[in-house]
Amino acid sequence: MRTKTVRVLLVEDDDGDALLVEALLEEVSAPFVLARARTLAESERLLNDADCVLLDLGLPDSTGLNALHRLLSKPNAPAILVLTGRDDDREGITAVAAGAEDYLVKGQVDGELLLRGVRYAVERRRSEDAQRQLREAKLLAAERARLERGLLPPALLQNSDVDLEVRYQPGGQRMLLGGDFYDAVGMPDGTVYAIIGDVCGHGPDEAALGVCLRIAWRALVLSGAPPEKVLQTLDQVLVAERHGEGIFTTACMVTVAPDRRSARYFLAGHPEPLLMVGDRIVDLPQSKIGVPLGVLPDYAWTGVDVPLPSGWSLACYTDGLIEGRVPDDIDRLGVERLCEILEQHLRIGPNWMDSVIAEVTELNGGALDDDVAILLLKDGK
Repeated sequence: MRTKTVRVLLVEDDDGDALLVEALLEEVSAPFVLARARTLAESERLLNDADCVLLDLGLPDSTGLNALHRLLSKPNAPAILVLTGRDDDREGITAVAAGAEDYLVKGQVDGELLLRGVRYAVERRRSEDAQRQLREAKLLAAERARLERGLLPPALLQNSDVDLEVRYQPGGQRMLLGGDFYDAVGMPDGTVYAIIGDVCGHGPDEAALGVCLRIAWRALVLSGAPPEKVLQTLDQVLVAERHGEGIFTTACMVTVAPDRRSARYFLAGHPEPLLMVGDRIVDLPQSKIGVPLGVLPDYAWTGVDVPLPSGWSLACYTDGLIEGRVPDDIDRLGVERLCEILEQHLRIGPNWMDSVIAEVTELNGGALDDDVAILLLKDGK
């Protein structure tokens, strides 16, 4: 097995000591590429090309541990072995405590010891980096799980005759959580409330804002706020909590009457829901989409009343589902093409959500850029 060449940067202003290090490495035929810097400033320019640094603490432009601290503060700093003077173990121990991988005493090192020291330092740094990345990944996963629970909670529809199905797929190759959220609540009088929303942007700040809005929506609904006032209050919450002046949120809110024969929906810059009966999509009454939350102060959203035929299903979705690409077409997928795809899958059977998302993703040629969330309400009678 061929040993990987290690790039070593020697930071040493003394020509005699530098020549000794080079001779020791040649003595053991070490698979190293050696570069040299005479000052700290010069070493900083060469740092990105090194796997290991042999650092003398007595440099013309640095004294004590200053050079070590400066190099360790650089992004992705390599392993650092400190070179100390004769009988100066205390300085070496202090350097290790400050972040060096190890130290070597000048004049007490032969080629084999230097070879082992460099290899040990490089492998220890790689191990430390791997452990750090693993810890960071676990922390990010835990934070993502907390945000996801806040964005996509279990619905409060116990003992309701309205069935609910939901799907969520994060967008992009990195599979990061965005700001899509949904929720559904059943009230004591039998009314069912549901919302789906999309905070503009993609990342932890947007996800946190989505959690805030979703929790505020549930609290407003449970407190008995009139549907016409819920979006207005959410708008105020968004303006107060958003992390940037231009941040807005689209939303679709639906209320289903206790007799399940009618519904009302409110649109804040969001795609309108899709009403389905059997294997066909029923046209909804013409509606005013309304502006997104966070755009116009004191804006009043109005609802659109919809009769619900027996066996109805009502699908609300975020625009990630219609903004994918289509082969040989410069336009996005769009609502019309989505409806064509959906009706094809409805003819096959009622469990269409996963297959529709899969087809839209395939048409896009890979992962969709934006998140996809779908909330499906169904007549359970």
